[in-house]
Amino acid sequence: MKPKLIIILVLSSIFIGGLAGGYLAFAKGIPSIDELKKYHSAGGTKIYADDDTLIGEVKAEKGIFLAIDNIPKHMINAIIAVEDSRFFKHKGIDYIAIGRAIFKDIIHISLREGGSTLTQQLAKVVFLTPEKTLKRKLMEAALAIKIEKNLNKQEILELYLNKVYFGHGAYGIEMAARAYFGKSARQLTLAESALVAGLVKAPTTYSPFNDLTRAKERQNTVLARMEEEGYITKKERDNAYSLPLYLTSLKKGVEANSYFIEHVRRYLEDKYGEEAVYKTGLRAYTSLNRTMQISAVNAMQNGLREVDKRRGWRGPLENRKDLDIEKEMKGRDISTPVVNNAGDIYTGLVLSVTPQEATIKTRGLIGRLLLRDALWASKVIDKSGSVRMLKDFTLNRILKPGDIIKVGLRSIQKNKVQLVLEQDPDVEGALVAVEPYTGFIRAMAGGYDFSRSDFNRATLAKRQPGSSFKPVIYAAAMDHGFTPASLIIDEPVTYPGGDRGPWTPANYDHKYYGPTRLREALTYSRNVVTVRLVDSIGIDALLTFASTVGVSGDMPRNLSIALGSFSVTPLEMASIYNTFASNGMKSKPISIKYITDRKGRVLETNEPAPEQVISAQTAFLITSMMEDVVKYGTGWRAKALGRPVAAKTGTTNDYKDAWFVGYTSNLVASVWVGFDNAKTLGSQETGGKAAAPIWTLFMSGAAKGESDGFQQPEGIVSLFIDPRTGLLSKDDSGLKEYFREGTQPKQYAPSKSVWEIKDPTQFNFD
Repeated sequence: MKPKLIIILVLSSIFIGGLAGGYLAFAKGIPSIDELKKYHSAGGTKIYADDDTLIGEVKAEKGIFLAIDNIPKHMINAIIAVEDSRFFKHKGIDYIAIGRAIFKDIIHISLREGGSTLTQQLAKVVFLTPEKTLKRKLMEAALAIKIEKNLNKQEILELYLNKVYFGHGAYGIEMAARAYFGKSARQLTLAESALVAGLVKAPTTYSPFNDLTRAKERQNTVLARMEEEGYITKKERDNAYSLPLYLTSLKKGVEANSYFIEHVRRYLEDKYGEEAVYKTGLRAYTSLNRTMQISAVNAMQNGLREVDKRRGWRGPLENRKDLDIEKEMKGRDISTPVVNNAGDIYTGLVLSVTPQEATIKTRGLIGRLLLRDALWASKVIDKSGSVRMLKDFTLNRILKPGDIIKVGLRSIQKNKVQLVLEQDPDVEGALVAVEPYTGFIRAMAGGYDFSRSDFNRATLAKRQPGSSFKPVIYAAAMDHGFTPASLIIDEPVTYPGGDRGPWTPANYDHKYYGPTRLREALTYSRNVVTVRLVDSIGIDALLTFASTVGVSGDMPRNLSIALGSFSVTPLEMASIYNTFASNGMKSKPISIKYITDRKGRVLETNEPAPEQVISAQTAFLITSMMEDVVKYGTGWRAKALGRPVAAKTGTTNDYKDAWFVGYTSNLVASVWVGFDNAKTLGSQETGGKAAAPIWTLFMSGAAKGESDGFQQPEGIVSLFIDPRTGLLSKDDSGLKEYFREGTQPKQYAPSKSVWEIKDPTQFNFD
């Protein structure tokens, strides 16, 4: 007898004997099988979007349970073929597979083969730790035998497919189907099932989001095993492998709704307690609009990356010293189409670089990065935080072979892959969208990436609003006798201060413009006029009005309030502007429309209850004034939306906070951009530059098809006025202005310019 065969027989005998002895030793200490049977009925809370689509669950166990009858047969066959082809023949331990594995390990003098059955894998996933010790292996075998004695094969398959990890936070087949293909597992095709089944062995290695080449190779392996086992024909195998990979974007999968789900979870736990949320099977039906939510996530991530690029290039993530260029150059044959998820960015490996072009491998693709698609990186931030500009910029001044960087896919045409240079931003932001009148929260993005930071800035970050608070001041003025045509002199003024001494407010451009209409002052965000306006109407009157329209929390009782020197959250700002968008009706923000228990009994409902808190005329006037902010002023970037928009920018001292808050006729959105530690965004990073593009991009995806303007309520009159004085124009050749009926000017403008009038206050400008 050959020595190698003797060794195999001895080792096999020892292993089998060890299993038998181990089973007897550990059978009494393994978990109860009843715990496993209860898995699928564990009562977490299901969370639904406004169209009753399940968007998430809050529960102790991860995953979304799907009954075996709803899982496609080819998905089941794919898992069995590649993971445990003798599944229906063994009783938990496959001794033939173990022997084969031992034989191959000896032949190759290494531990290359595994012999675990699906039942053993289930035992490990559900009850045991991943440690690789003899004790753990024996417990796994004992538990597998126990599972097989208490559950039938269909029950084991059902539990396995609902519990195993498929990568990217996806536990179970339903989450996997949604994460990779944006659909339910019920709808998986043969090709998709084969790809998903191939992930179990090594989810990160075979993820199509990480490496398309390896993902396709693994898919082909699964299809080959299915053919060998007789589940499919060669023609079916070839056809499935040739089909395109219609992958979803990760932002559209399990990650898209994370901040909103976390917001709902906090509410449920605060009101009902953890026991009810995690164990009783609650159902929360929310106001989230899935289309708007995707638009919010896309806009936030793309917008923050653009802000971050203007700050400069921070360099590669790391450098691989062991780079084997010849091996890495074996890229994917892209004759099989791949869906390009615009906006997603991926990790890339620099293989070679010249002054004008770099060759980069990403997701298994070999692509080109041209100099023109990396020009922003000519501004470099070193490790000390210093910024310098590279003259005569070339790619080899910032990249070298082995560098790990972030890239985006510009295009995939024929066999050419074009890339763009990217980097994950340090800067953060938040976006929240609310529906007028109802107060329904339609979208929420609490930061760049929930997996990076779960702090929800949309609801929890209190930041100074800057000039985005000015519409509240001007609306208060409309309620206290002023009109959009009222004049206030824009000139230097000093107010006595407290401990800090006298205060002289200044405009952003440090210029003064003389007599200025309130509409013009808001359009161009004139600070001096705003401060004088607050002084005129009075702090107490402003604070009362602000509270009425939705401002909560402490506010300063001094004139600095005119410049937004207090703290609010993005959700609060959206709610305040929602009062204006709703013709003066204030609505409580609603994220959950109703909640039921497991049996469908309604436990809570949140019906919209708008309350008229200011007049429709005041709301219309401030809306009209904010329309000019977009048409002619600091909010001009929102004109790209191509429909009526009322909005205001906001920028705080040293560019620490950038805001853009505004609305169309049926959607309000608030955007904030800044750093969590409140450091500066950088010179000229205003609300109009940093936040407005995010707002506009979001609304372009969320408000498609909408074109209605803002409706003029009764009690509003329009007249032509002289822009110099705010008085009536004699020949209707002036500017059209709106007034609350009874507040319109009665006098006509004089022939002289207001600049030539020594005392313009002689006229009744109100």
